[in-house]
Amino acid sequence: MAKFELKLPKMGESVAEATINSWLKEIGDKIEVDESVIEISTDKVDSDVPSEVSGVLIEKKFKIDDVVEVGETFAIIETDSDKTDLSSELLIDQGSNDEDKSKDIHLTSINPQAEDYYDQAIYLTSSDSNNSDREVKRFYSPLVKNIAKKESVSKKELDSINGSGKNGRVTKKDILNYIANRLKSTDLSTGQIDLSSNNSLLNTFSSNIASKTDEIIEMTRMGKLVSKHMVSSLQTSAHVQSFIEVDVTNIWNWREGIKFEFQKRHAEKITFTPIFMEAVAIALVKHPMLNVSVDGESIVKHKNINLGMATALNDGNLIVPVIKQADQLNLMGMVKRVNDLAFRARENKLNPDDIKGGTYTVTNVGGFGSIMGTPIINQPQVGILALGAIRKVPAVVETNEGDFIAIRKKMFLSHSYDHRVVNGALGGQFLKTVKDLLESWDVNRQI
Repeated sequence: MAKFELKLPKMGESVAEATINSWLKEIGDKIEVDESVIEISTDKVDSDVPSEVSGVLIEKKFKIDDVVEVGETFAIIETDSDKTDLSSELLIDQGSNDEDKSKDIHLTSINPQAEDYYDQAIYLTSSDSNNSDREVKRFYSPLVKNIAKKESVSKKELDSINGSGKNGRVTKKDILNYIANRLKSTDLSTGQIDLSSNNSLLNTFSSNIASKTDEIIEMTRMGKLVSKHMVSSLQTSAHVQSFIEVDVTNIWNWREGIKFEFQKRHAEKITFTPIFMEAVAIALVKHPMLNVSVDGESIVKHKNINLGMATALNDGNLIVPVIKQADQLNLMGMVKRVNDLAFRARENKLNPDDIKGGTYTVTNVGGFGSIMGTPIINQPQVGILALGAIRKVPAVVETNEGDFIAIRKKMFLSHSYDHRVVNGALGGQFLKTVKDLLESWDVNRQI
């Protein structure tokens, strides 16, 4: 018999943890390979986690509503195999000197495939031959050390951080939260406010803001994670915006003329979204340096164009399913992909793979009546395009017979991009390319 540690798998970019919604198996239940063990929810999507082996469930590491980090063991399965589970605890003897020979190093729950590999649950325990008590020594992963060095966090400050990981380990999230709070403290210091000691002052602020008649609404878990993701993006990227107005009269009239026949023939609605997505994909082919991401001081140029499509959910939250290899799709394929992802997003039926791998994002602020917006970049991407509302406006139309005023269908495109790697010329050229593609629409196009 062997024991296998079932770990929470990687579920996409920026997904570091998940909440257990329910256990699908009980202690003593037999489990087959690929049979679901738990249901989880993240800030991106809900899904099941299957077993990698067959066997019997002998231990649950977490309860319902507990939060589990990616790469962390959540269940133990007893298998018929005699092979040693490589993911179980390893014992390594440090033999560099006499003092170290009396110390054991334990590495637990390390998943090399998990996101933030170096920030998984690694901890040290030491035993002194002259002391029977075991003392837990604080260990800092290479990732945490690198962040501390980059942000000039001293050893004393690092030691003062309350770690949320196993045995008080300081995780990536802990040190980033500390740095964010330190920045807030610095910003407020000009107003003679000291936040360095504890959070009591912030609690006082919260108490004073809300009166007895106000309603206090706790943010949802997804709301909290989205909030942190947005703040982190603003702290990471040098956001800059460009705007352009587009005449979409030809597209509007073309769609009006074919939409009923199209739905009757293909059992699919044709909206403006796939048309805009097609134009963005073509523009990214022409301007590949916007289909990149930043990794430290390096630029990762992506081979595939995977368009994120921000979609509003019924509960008010947003999710960003991804249209993979969007530049390889014709308009009919784009219509089917957009409709499928939008439907499954609203029905909460997206798979983890549906929301990962995006290289550029498009969001439709016009659906809520906004004529333009300044969207926040979806890290680690370097650009995001906001589609404004389509409006009837008076416009000057140039003809061979002269200029005249006409009623046209127009909209604004708002492009937010990372000025660390995208300059104003490239950001503007990309936007102009999208405009030209939309305004040159063939009114006789067949689909």
